[in-house]
Amino acid sequence: MSTWADLSGEVARWSQAGRTAELWWRDDDAADVGPALERLLAIHRDTGVPLALAVVPAEATQALADRLASEQGVDLLQHGYAHVNHAAPGDKKIELGTERPAMLVLGELGTGRMTLERLFGARPLPVLVPPWNRIAPVLVPPLPEIGFAGLSTFSARRRAHPVKGLLEVNTHVDLIDWKGGRGFIGEPAALDALVSALARARTSGEPVGVLSHHLAMDGEAWDFLRSMWQKALKIPGLRVRPARELFATGGEDRG
Repeated sequence: MSTWADLSGEVARWSQAGRTAELWWRDDDAADVGPALERLLAIHRDTGVPLALAVVPAEATQALADRLASEQGVDLLQHGYAHVNHAAPGDKKIELGTERPAMLVLGELGTGRMTLERLFGARPLPVLVPPWNRIAPVLVPPLPEIGFAGLSTFSARRRAHPVKGLLEVNTHVDLIDWKGGRGFIGEPAALDALVSALARARTSGEPVGVLSHHLAMDGEAWDFLRSMWQKALKIPGLRVRPARELFATGGEDRG
């Protein structure tokens, strides 16, 4: 398991190569206002770290739109359509799978884009975040045809552009142990995932994404999220980029 010293050491290796290590922050499952959202936004404001908020269109409220209207530095992404599982019993959860006709699934995504535009205007980025970070491969090629320019899931991407007109920028560090009680994975494990992802990115050039879930985190996860950003910002040679910039520039290292 890694330590803060290991993180600083990995960033130093980037600097020695004349490059800048890059992180970004995505939080999933936004739909309405509440204490958890306020806690999330407080960390964003207090640290100044840009936040990408994945919003569920079918569940998004006018109250959420009103709350975020004056919140600076928060990019909005589309989190599927309704965040409903359509997998067969016993299979991994998925909304954007092959259990239903592709035209129905794509039609829902198009409806979701219009819903977000109605609530938030031109603010949402044309970026799809599949619920549970899963999307059937057959559904990826049509995404640019229905207005998406970006895709964000979890783990190292195979290629920056899975299809023409679509840029993939993923997350790599999940703070929740979903299989082991849904609590915080622990500081050593979180740092290990972060250091390992940055080490891989020195070769791939992929920005490293930190994934949080404001509706599911326990106190330890919240404490780590705040301290991580506070400490990361003090490490020379490390920067945090907004989703808007990553998806506009191609998501590649510019150091």
